[in-house]
Amino acid sequence: MNIDSIQNGYVIDHIRAGHAMEIYKYLGLDDLDCSVAIIRNAKSQKNGKKDIIKIDQEMNLDLDLLAYIDPGVTVNVIRDGRLVEKRKPEMPKRIVNVMKCKNPRCITQVEQELDQIFVLTDREQQVYRCYYCEAQSR
Repeated sequence: MNIDSIQNGYVIDHIRAGHAMEIYKYLGLDDLDCSVAIIRNAKSQKNGKKDIIKIDQEMNLDLDLLAYIDPGVTVNVIRDGRLVEKRKPEMPKRIVNVMKCKNPRCITQVEQELDQIFVLTDREQQVYRCYYCEAQSR
């Protein structure tokens, strides 16, 4: 398999196997006018298998969103064909409008214009709770 190297952009590495398409969707990569490569089930010494996404364009990556979807990701910043920075995003303390509260009695079910806000309550277990009703998610 031959996938060209990128000149300016990002390599999102160490994605849990099978989760690359979820990240692709949430980051809106289908709207980009550049090369985007998705490598699924690549061999990984650490985890056995992993996914990788290569983006051949600089853009504003939402590191909080990436860390929420997959806390183990690494973002490699590439400029002029060289690795210039490695970023290891941390789980955000708060996420807004990424998921919806499943509690049918939550105020967000009635007041549709309210932001869906979730707050991290357990980093180790990756537990978020609704800001309004404290219903647990994920």
